[in-house]
Amino acid sequence: MSEATYTHGHHESVLRSHRWRTAQNSAGYLLPELRAGQALLDIGCGPGTLTADLAERVAPGEVTAVDRAEGVLAAARAEAAARGLASVRFAVADVHALDFPDDSFDVVHAHQVLQHVADPVRALGEMRRVCRPGGVVAVRDVDYAAMTWYPEVPVLDEWLTLYRRVARANGGEPDAGRRLLSWAYAAGFTEVTATASAWCHAEAVEREWWSNLWADRTTSSDYARHAVDGGHATPELLESVAAAWREWGAAGDGWFSSLHGELLCRV
Repeated sequence: MSEATYTHGHHESVLRSHRWRTAQNSAGYLLPELRAGQALLDIGCGPGTLTADLAERVAPGEVTAVDRAEGVLAAARAEAAARGLASVRFAVADVHALDFPDDSFDVVHAHQVLQHVADPVRALGEMRRVCRPGGVVAVRDVDYAAMTWYPEVPVLDEWLTLYRRVARANGGEPDAGRRLLSWAYAAGFTEVTATASAWCHAEAVEREWWSNLWADRTTSSDYARHAVDGGHATPELLESVAAAWREWGAAGDGWFSSLHGELLCRV
């Protein structure tokens, strides 16, 4: 199995968006399942804000947070320490081959992970393996092709086409949201609840934040490097895309929505 490359990397513009994620805005479908004392595995924890939110809800249960990138775990440890969460431990892990025994966790959670992996069905199979009978595997991924916005800044259409091309060249699937249910069935799950929810950026502060982080990501993150080095774009095109993001962000009637697929898979 070839390994997928994480398209975004961990540039500040990427972490800026990851730190914004909370249990409320990114895991609402999972919250009714959480109970004090549960053992929870958070896969692809990044800088740890979402992990910490989940840990507060299952305390005093132990939370294990893993990421493939060692460097970002320092930020996640700092987040947990700042909140006084002594029950969270951290490790480097590959979701295709989790280094945990069978039936280790009551809840296995992965947010925006399956779109970036080489074999999402195998990853879901591993998540199922380490989840205890009666537990739940929860996954949520965006669907880039379903993103929509107004005003219709033409160059943003080029951005979407370009991003999807770069992500697939890196071995991922940017339109993962619509595929989650199919992948779960292929991984052997039989009791699955599929839902969808959206992020929406329309208020002035939200528009400025969203447009600036994508403008910066387009020219300065690993995604920019992959786009140029892979022959998908020129630096000049990336600069024009960044300018289009800022143009959209400056529009007083600007609106952007990202649709996400979400699954609760019973074990």
